[in-house]
Parts: sequence; structure tokens; C-alpha cells
Amino acid sequence: MWFIQPKQDYIPEIPWKHGDEPAVMVWQVRARNYNTFISNIFLIPIVCLAIGVGYVMSLMAETLVFSLLAWGGMILFGLLLGMSMTHQTTIIVYRFTETLAEEYSWKPQEAAAAAFLKWSAIILLPIVGVLILMDPSLVIAGIGPLGMGLMAWMMGTQQAKQNKSQHKEVKWTEAEEIVAWRKRNLIGLRFTDIHEDGIETFFYSTIYCQPHNFDENIQYLRKALPKVPYHERELKVFSNYAL
Repeated sequence: MWFIQPKQDYIPEIPWKHGDEPAVMVWQVRARNYNTFISNIFLIPIVCLAIGVGYVMSLMAETLVFSLLAWGGMILFGLLLGMSMTHQTTIIVYRFTETLAEEYSWKPQEAAAAAFLKWSAIILLPIVGVLILMDPSLVIAGIGPLGMGLMAWMMGTQQAKQNKSQHKEVKWTEAEEIVAWRKRNLIGLRFTDIHEDGIETFFYSTIYCQPHNFDENIQYLRKALPKVPYHERELKVFSNYAL
């Protein structure tokens, strides 16, 4: 999920393939490395469905309080469930040497799910406790938050990366164009790929930056590649466009 992510420093534990070469730039970033417009559109029907189901559930409640809780809870659940499917982010770690750029990336879904369950239990337990004091017959409602807390404990709360991380590298000094998309703090380096049949195709390697190091990275690349054209415009983002 985009709103619950590990916040530890992964750079020292990455098994860099070119770690023996001095680094000129190193950073990590959380990014939605795909077309965000399409995923935002997919979220709308999920939320609408949750609103409809929540309304039906509210009609079955006997009191106004439980009606509002059922409707609001269903909307919140649908929103969080939908965002967990459409708004996933990827942790990306970059390391640039004087000639090569390496990228390690992975989706920390398990750690995010554990954190979500833990904080859901922390928030819901006091609410359920108040409801139980009002009506002791609702003690069974405490099973939900306790179950969430137990699942979070079993999954572990250590924010660790998944074993299956993707590694990519490129000779960034051979870039033929530098493109900056300020809206998403994204840099694109264009390269030409010559196939065995002699046909040439070009592609962009995308580099996601932190807001505070975006301009710094652009300045470094432009200074290192003074003859390479530089443009500022929107980039088409697909997961396979990554560095």
C-alpha cells in the first residue's frame, strides 16, 4: 500500500555488483513506477462498490450508531482494500558510479500488510472497548482487532525487503537525451538499442528521485554529459521502462 512503507536505510545492505567502484550518487526512493492515471481510474468502481455495500449494511442495523459504523467502516475497508491493489509503491535504490548506474527494486507488500494490521488493531481496540462498556453483549466484536494484532505479530513487524528484488544496470554515460518530468520527480535517459537484424529502437530508462535531490541529480547529469540534449516534459511511465 502506498501509505504504509518501510522507512529504514536499505543502501548499506544492497549487494551492489559494482560496489568496488566509487559511488558518485546513491539514494533510495518510494515510487509508484507505473501509469498512475490508469490505477486512479480503477480505484473509482471499487470505492463505489464499497459505498453501495456499506449502504445496504447500514439498512440492516437496528440503531443509528451501528448504521453509521457499518456504512463508514465498509467505505473505509473498501477504500483501503482498493488502494492496496491499485496504489502499490515500489522501493527503489540507486547507485551511480562514474560510468554505470545500478538499481535494485522490490515491493514491500508483506511488511506493509503487517504494519497495516498492527495499526488497525491499535485504532480499533479502544473503539470496541467503548462499545463493550455500552453493551457487554458486543464482547465478541473484540475478536476482530485481537485477530488483526495476532496476525501482525505472526507476520513480524520488521520492515525488511522481499528476497526477490529486481536488479538492473545501464551505462548512463552513453545516454543520448536527458528528459526531466518535474511533476513526478522523474528523469528519463534515452538509449538506442540495435537488434540483430539491424533495426534500431530507442527506449528510456527512468530514474525516480526524491524531491530534495531531483534538481541536484539533473545538474550532475547535465554537467557530466554537456553535449547531450536536455528537455523538460512528461514521460510515458511503464514498469518495464525502469533503469
